[in-house]
Amino acid sequence: MRDALGIGVAVGVSGTAFGTAAVAAGLSVPQACALSLFAFTGASQFALVGVVAGGGNLIAGAVGALLLGARNTLYGLRMADLLGWRGARRAVAAHGVIDETAAASLAQRTPAASRTAFIATFASLFVFWNATTLLGAVATERIGDTSAFGLDAVGPAIFLALLWPRLRESGRVRLVAAGGALIALAAVPFLPPGVPVLLAAAAVLLGPAPAEDAPAGGGSGTARPEDGPVPPDGAGGGDGAADGTADRREVRP
Repeated sequence: MRDALGIGVAVGVSGTAFGTAAVAAGLSVPQACALSLFAFTGASQFALVGVVAGGGNLIAGAVGALLLGARNTLYGLRMADLLGWRGARRAVAAHGVIDETAAASLAQRTPAASRTAFIATFASLFVFWNATTLLGAVATERIGDTSAFGLDAVGPAIFLALLWPRLRESGRVRLVAAGGALIALAAVPFLPPGVPVLLAAAAVLLGPAPAEDAPAGGGSGTARPEDGPVPPDGAGGGDGAADGTADRREVRP
């Protein structure tokens, strides 16, 4: 519970940056708040605002935001089975399936703990994100000339901050990012704003997909809550003899 609330507060305060970026891009305070209320996925919101700030139309921005938020669909497939909710509760929960809520839930060892973590993270993040969006939007509207304070650069800066940790994951991620940047830059002189960003998504076709390491002991590699904690390397699985010598078992294909 404490960790979930910590995530909600820490990530939720960045809604101030979104409210600032949205109003600086030309959106009104109600429009900025509506995006946080109904979209509720930070990276996609920043992507949409970035397209609008560059002179693109809402359709191009919305398509780019949907592409960026498509990963939440994959989270939803896993979370639907983990949470086990049906009907109206599942519909409400679907709105809260994002990076932070999925990570907090999947880190738990039991379904009950996963549901508690999901509710706490979703509730705290939703409240703080929307409250700070309103705060940032109202404050920026009061300022008037946002470019005089450099606030028009908040959106790109935050988006780069979201992207930076991904660039450190692997060489393929950096290859895809570089390819997307080159595609977008090449298309900018010839296409209307927003379209180059959509074309940049083709960069995911660059390079082979990284091979997943086979989990020790076989299986899908997904730890089930009922399995309990995974023992550290060298600690054994509890099947060995009391003196630490493991039983020898025949390995069958």
